[in-house]
Amino acid sequence: MNALYTLSIHLYSLLIRLTAPFNIKARQISQGRQKTFQELSAKIRHDKPIVWVHCASLGEFEQGRPVIEAIRKDHPGHQILLTFFSPSGYEIRKNYDLADYICYLPADTKRNARKLLDLVKPEIVFFVKYEFWHYYLNELKRRNIPLYLVSAIFRENQQFFRDTPWGKWYRQMLFCFEHFFVQDEHSIELLNQIGIKNVTRAGDTRFDRVAEIARNGKHLPLVEKFKGNSLLVVAGSTWKPDEELLAEYILSHPETKFIIAPHETKRANIDRLINLLKTTIICYTEATDETVMNKQVMIVDTIGVLSSIYRYADLAYIGGGFGVGIHNTLEAAIFGMPIVFGPNYLKFNEATSMVKLGVAFPVSDSDSVNKLLQQLLSDTEKRNLIALECTKFTEQNLGATQIILNKVFNRQ
Repeated sequence: MNALYTLSIHLYSLLIRLTAPFNIKARQISQGRQKTFQELSAKIRHDKPIVWVHCASLGEFEQGRPVIEAIRKDHPGHQILLTFFSPSGYEIRKNYDLADYICYLPADTKRNARKLLDLVKPEIVFFVKYEFWHYYLNELKRRNIPLYLVSAIFRENQQFFRDTPWGKWYRQMLFCFEHFFVQDEHSIELLNQIGIKNVTRAGDTRFDRVAEIARNGKHLPLVEKFKGNSLLVVAGSTWKPDEELLAEYILSHPETKFIIAPHETKRANIDRLINLLKTTIICYTEATDETVMNKQVMIVDTIGVLSSIYRYADLAYIGGGFGVGIHNTLEAAIFGMPIVFGPNYLKFNEATSMVKLGVAFPVSDSDSVNKLLQQLLSDTEKRNLIALECTKFTEQNLGATQIILNKVFNRQ
């Protein structure tokens, strides 16, 4: 099995190099990996112990971030190495100021694993959510370096729980971890079934992150002025199918204000969205006290403000549910409001929990979204009850980060 795995890693690395001239993400990961050892060799210091945090991409970074920031605050004598697998994480967070070193994770080979650990010599290692790399995990285990998995979720259909040759091979990687911090009881049950008992239900660290964002959120007078006395729907991280779904309701309900923050903020996409909606529209970067008046839709054509905008919403629509999966629902939920999203949400534990609680609502087509928005926006009492339940849900799930740090640093 090792030989097949190694072959697959080399073939994937070759594919990245071959497609790099034609694909920007392949080029970024290929060039980034080539620089990792050189940059670490030039910069790494060993005057303080190093904590290594590895995230696949941007979403996992948001789960690892509260841990990094808590370590920085509570254990300032440690350095932080932050690694990414994906360009969508590294390219956005390569200048993150609370990590001492930020780089791509080199391909998972025995040589690379030994070389990286020889260079870094980490005292503690955190992998976030789904990352399982055979040679890195086994080399950490061989060197007795404690490795922790945080904000993890396990499901029956994962390889670890299959009685096949591949399943048994993958399962062995789990025994390289010192401890698992999982999001739910079902993950504990699955791990217990295969003999793994070193598990704690800590929850999702993103709750701690969004609570911090909410506490430090920006006051946005332009958004407040845009909303006025109208009901406001904030549609965050939307894609084309989401926007097409909402367009009919927007056009037929001019009394309701909408703020749309598309996932893609390039001008061509903003122009497409403006042409789709055919109503009175203002872009966030062009808005003034005068120009926001009497507009129905504001399009957020920049990044970094969506999490603060949610505080002004009466209802949130979260994009991505007609693609691979919904975006961050917790940024909206922390402010207490009904949450709406497309059908592809089942892999997101917080979303399924909110649906069961009756504070989040999946939709599948324009008819269902029109009926749902009409129902929720016309019933103030129901929205207020949902908001209370939503706030209670987020408050009950705070504290994962402290549970993790207590266990890791105090060995509780």
